[in-house]
Amino acid sequence: MRKTSLNSSWPHMLAATAFALVSAVSIAPNAWSQTEAAQSQKLSANDQQFVQDAGTAGATEIAASKLALSHSNDKQVKDFAQRMIVDHTKLARNLDVIAKRHGITAAPSADSSVIGSLQNLKGTDFDKAYIDKVAVQGHQKAVELFKNESENGNDAALKAAAAKALPVITHHDAMAQQLAKAKASS
Repeated sequence: MRKTSLNSSWPHMLAATAFALVSAVSIAPNAWSQTEAAQSQKLSANDQQFVQDAGTAGATEIAASKLALSHSNDKQVKDFAQRMIVDHTKLARNLDVIAKRHGITAAPSADSSVIGSLQNLKGTDFDKAYIDKVAVQGHQKAVELFKNESENGNDAALKAAAAKALPVITHHDAMAQQLAKAKASS
């Protein structure tokens, strides 16, 4: 007799389970988008600007340094460029993780005016422009940008990432200054 009562309630249990699953599926996307909206709203305008500016600076550094590998004939310039590619790729990955948590998924693009000004140069002409625009000026701006975010940012994760990256970027700035002096005297 018990088998009969279980069997007769089975369709009702199945229907209740199906209803619960459909309800959960239809509610989950709304909950997810609300969570995403809350996360992306957490970033202040200044923090969003930092993510954008830092992304552009990093992408520009990487793109220009890749050009240096093929447009320069100088070993010191190529060594500097290779180091910039490695270090800025790591920095970009760290910032990308934080940006994605806040709903910022667009990949940063390089500053086309800087890359365009370097693209047709070769040899010492390229070296001079690359060292001046990217290595020296680019890192001076980046130090300022990351220092400001580490001191004044609103998002704790971004502040921490900026503070962690600052010594690396400051070291790059010092390397760029050294490279500029070495090439000016040669």
